[in-house]
Amino acid sequence: MRVLLVRHGQSRANLDGSENRRIADHAIELSAEGHAQAQACGTFLRGWFETNLRSQSVPNIRLWHSPYQRTRQTAAHVESACQGWLLDRRENLLLAEQQFGLFDGLSDEERAAKYPDFFAYYEKSKQFEGKLWPKLPLGESRFDVAQRVHQAFGAFKRDEDKRGIDTIVVVGHGTTNRAFVMMWLHLPYEWMHREPNPANCSVRLIEDGEDRGYVFEGFADPEGQTATGTHETEE
Repeated sequence: MRVLLVRHGQSRANLDGSENRRIADHAIELSAEGHAQAQACGTFLRGWFETNLRSQSVPNIRLWHSPYQRTRQTAAHVESACQGWLLDRRENLLLAEQQFGLFDGLSDEERAAKYPDFFAYYEKSKQFEGKLWPKLPLGESRFDVAQRVHQAFGAFKRDEDKRGIDTIVVVGHGTTNRAFVMMWLHLPYEWMHREPNPANCSVRLIEDGEDRGYVFEGFADPEGQTATGTHETEE
């Protein structure tokens, strides 16, 4: 099976970390720039399909996405741009972003001050390339994310075995997409610790059981943007 992994477009929280203090993570929307990025990503994917899958007489591509608002919005732009190529669009709860619990929206300094025991344990794990393991207070560990992402693979396998779908586009999140790559390719946990967060609307290709890398580099964070108060402090 061929997998095209897409990270959502720039969110309002990517642009302003204080959004996570006011709005629940699942409800955070794309920024105006994020909508434009998602449109560009959809245009790229349509061109990629036309170049690489032109020989297919019947499209057998399914679009999957996380239930978060920013991934729904990104997927909607991709679907609009790729009409005629996609069989349909489906949502999978297991593709949701990591739950950051009480750490959500806080800077490292605030986390250390408010939850010193949890933060010290997390920092100790980081020192030994072990960011996968610590569970965040009232949240998830990356290990938890990897487990549930792996559970989603059954739906993709059924797509292939029962419906002949050999290509899927998966619109997810930074942590979720890296967990996907690690579990799909059976990589060691250290890989995820070292792997950088993908750029917004980047597209990563996995084909024939191999990581082909980014076929679309996506969009880097705005110049001068800080990660304080955002999820990127976890990276």
